[in-house]
Amino acid sequence: MKHNYMQMKYAVCILPLAHVRLLPNHRDEMTSQFLFGERGIIMEDNRDGWLLLQNTNDGYTGWCRSNQFLLSKFPFTESTEFTADWVNEIIVNDKRMMLPFASSLSLLNTKHQDLSVIYNGNIIDAANTVANEININKIARLFLNTTYLWGGKSIFGIDCSGYVQTVFKLMNIHLLRDAKLQVAQGSSVGFLQETVCGDIAFFDEGEEIMHVGILLNEHEIIHASGNVRIDKIDNEGIIHTDTGKRTHRLRIIKRILP
Repeated sequence: MKHNYMQMKYAVCILPLAHVRLLPNHRDEMTSQFLFGERGIIMEDNRDGWLLLQNTNDGYTGWCRSNQFLLSKFPFTESTEFTADWVNEIIVNDKRMMLPFASSLSLLNTKHQDLSVIYNGNIIDAANTVANEININKIARLFLNTTYLWGGKSIFGIDCSGYVQTVFKLMNIHLLRDAKLQVAQGSSVGFLQETVCGDIAFFDEGEEIMHVGILLNEHEIIHASGNVRIDKIDNEGIIHTDTGKRTHRLRIIKRILP
């Protein structure tokens, strides 16, 4: 049966994750992901099973497969609750699936005739998670040794900006998707000596912002580069802890914390 997707305006991911691609083709570049429970607005339908979706959380737009989403004429419920463990069991329409850490639990409060959701796992309520040094360290370090994946946003593969965005969303602080967009947020911090845990450092190649990480203190940064790791940092940039080589050139430090 064919669907008129453009009668539907809203979509929500109903699989553990769904890839976002630059163009509507499985072989095209993956630019981001939707995790379970993340919502989007349908911008376009190419009538071959692909939808152009705009993520309602950060405005990021790309092509996704329509059969990985539940579609509706009405917006889906927002939530500040997320899965709290590395992997989390959920029952969707009587089928068991495993969700990665930091998946949205928005569908627990969604009433839809085609949807039944049961979840009994641990929950992080971002609205009640204070953005302090203890929580920043706790959340950020949970991702240690997660492999780097261009466009990734999950504990099983993540890129530098997706990592920073995810850590802060679990403290109810909303960042844009890419480093070159995130750098426009917050206020500037002059020097490393003035930084606090949770400040965000941006790095460039030429004139373009190419990398981002979270400062744990004025000497250490946690970031996704090969894997999520902790390296040394000074006023010039990142120094790889294992090799002693300089890997990234510091451009600017921003403070996002309220």
